[in-house]
Amino acid sequence: MNITGRLTRDAEVRTTSNGKQVVNFSVAVNDSYKNKQGERVEQTAFFDCSYWITPNVVKMLTKGLLVELTGRVSTRAWVSKDGEPKAGLNFHTSNIKPLAGGRRSETPQATTELNTGNTQEDDLPF
Repeated sequence: MNITGRLTRDAEVRTTSNGKQVVNFSVAVNDSYKNKQGERVEQTAFFDCSYWITPNVVKMLTKGLLVELTGRVSTRAWVSKDGEPKAGLNFHTSNIKPLAGGRRSETPQATTELNTGNTQEDDLPF
């Protein structure tokens, strides 16, 4: 599944109890449609996202960045400290494609390197 949205906050790297690193961030996805009365209705869905492949992407994932994400969705439910039932959407991200915006700019090559975790060799000896 693909979603496109803007980061609502800077990404953070967390380390699990077994030593694995995960990048956590949140994305807002906007949608609009016309209802039966012909009025435009705007809706925003918020996804809590996790990315396990490489923590290096945290450098480019800044608030406001427009991204296209590939992954899978899951739901979660919990009870808040106030006793209110809550629900949320999680997006388990397998690929991140930066599109536009954000506070810091990266070169396309640096973005590709951060995205895939691979480096590109332009100066091959042959």
